[in-house]
Amino acid sequence: MGKLILSGAAAYVSTSIDNLIILALVFSRAKTRQDKLAVYLGDLAGTSVLVVTALILAFILHFVPDQWLLGLLGIIPIVMGVKLLIVGDDDDDAVVNQTLKQRRSLFVSMALITIASCGADNIGIYVPYFVTLTPGAVVVVLLTFFVMLTLFCLTGYLLVKLPVVARFLDQYGRWLTAAVYILLGLYIMYESGTWTHLVAWF
Repeated sequence: MGKLILSGAAAYVSTSIDNLIILALVFSRAKTRQDKLAVYLGDLAGTSVLVVTALILAFILHFVPDQWLLGLLGIIPIVMGVKLLIVGDDDDDAVVNQTLKQRRSLFVSMALITIASCGADNIGIYVPYFVTLTPGAVVVVLLTFFVMLTLFCLTGYLLVKLPVVARFLDQYGRWLTAAVYILLGLYIMYESGTWTHLVAWF
């Protein structure tokens, strides 16, 4: 159970480190308690859309007969991590500013920002990860995601008060994210027995 929670937390963190800066930016616009709640619920709604999409894709892939073949999906986060190290990340500030400038509620804005800025990363990481899980394990991971999302929203709110932390994440978040992507991909391939199967060929 502990190992499952840790892997779920790692999967969430790997796709959400950059989102901390976005949360801080949006929370800086939230003036009332209702506004802050709207940001939290918007992030939850946007993340839920991405998670449900990944679960549907993972369910379809479960019909692939050999588990080790599914483990090859672990190559996706590895490639994403290497690309992030070499090329860097897209600038999400334009997406955030464009959405916030439009006259939408904070709830809708945050949901759209989460989907737009995190969509590709989340689905690219979550689908290979969910494929390795049993239905019971998925429930544990989803609860872990919910707790992590709540902690990230709280951290994003606190970053408004601690800009030095925001600067640190802005400077080193790319490297941390890339490292977790690569490690998570290797973990997925290990859990699915892909490494063992590939080694047996040689």
